[in-house]
Amino acid sequence: MNFTASIALALATVLSGGMSAAQSPQIMPQVQTVQEYVQEYFANEPVMVAIAGCESQFRQYDANGNVLHNTAGSSAVGLFQIMDSVHSEAAADLGIDIYTTQGNMAYAQYLYQTRGTAPWSASKACWGKQAINKTVAVATK
Repeated sequence: MNFTASIALALATVLSGGMSAAQSPQIMPQVQTVQEYVQEYFANEPVMVAIAGCESQFRQYDANGNVLHNTAGSSAVGLFQIMDSVHSEAAADLGIDIYTTQGNMAYAQYLYQTRGTAPWSASKACWGKQAINKTVAVATK
């Protein structure tokens, strides 16, 4: 059961006045880490998992809770270090907010589907070998 379904179940239980004797309480699943979320979202695209690891170490937010920004002064933000100055208008036209975890991942998926890995070519030295290893590991399972 995913996290959203667990919340819905808990809310339904509260609103209905509790559980009957026949119902047993369900253990709430452990919340996924961002890395686990990325791995699940891009399960069929291991290169994207490797890119997120290299670009942000699987972080959308910094230690203070602010959206992660590139420290080199670029406009790159979030998990996939999407260039706000280049992509904010296109993302907004698609209804995507790259400043959220889900939005950053959705726009990264869009970029990957339309441009491949080209938007992340500057970090290829990091993710290129990782993606090959992940692809081989998945293929051998």
